[in-house]
Formats: sequence, structure tokens, C-alpha cells
Amino acid sequence: MFTPKYPPQDTAPPVTATAPTAQTPAPVLPTAPAPVAPAASNRPTVQLTPGSALALAAGGGAVVLVVGAVLVSMLLAVAITAASVAVCAVVLRSLLNAERNR
Repeated sequence: MFTPKYPPQDTAPPVTATAPTAQTPAPVLPTAPAPVAPAASNRPTVQLTPGSALALAAGGGAVVLVVGAVLVSMLLAVAITAASVAVCAVVLRSLLNAERNR
């Protein structure tokens, strides 16, 4: 998937070289194409040692804890904001009702 794809070889006939003159530049001869690397059929596998598996598990646990703490703090911020808006609404309602009853 990540190996480069090369175009097919040129099928044009080779250019014949002529003797250069003072007025015409020397023709550029075609160069040999770059060698194509064979596709790697046996890719190396990742070997997990017990130490690296433990480090991977600890790193994953730390990521889960950090993401969880961020999400909980965002939820707490929304809950506090909603409670303060509700308190403000109750206070405003009581003030308006008191003003109406006078």
C-alpha cells in the first residue's frame, strides 16, 4: 500500500546518436531506468515484550484517566452553570411576582 507505483517502461525505439556539429547540440541519450525495488512481502512484525506491554497498558490507562477527568470537569461546569441559571430564574420570578402583588 505504501510502496511507490512506477509507470511502465518506455516502448519507444532508441534514439540514434549523430555526430554533434557547431550549430546543433549533442542529443541526450536515454539513461537506464532506475531499478525498481521489489515489494516487501514479509514485513517485520511488532514483538511485545512483557515490559513494553506493561508500559503500553500504563500509557493507555493514563490516557483514559486524563480524558475522563476532562469530561467530568466539563460536565461539572455545565451542571454548575445550569444550577446558577435556575437560581437566577427563581429569584427573578419571585421579584416579578412581588412587584405584581403590590
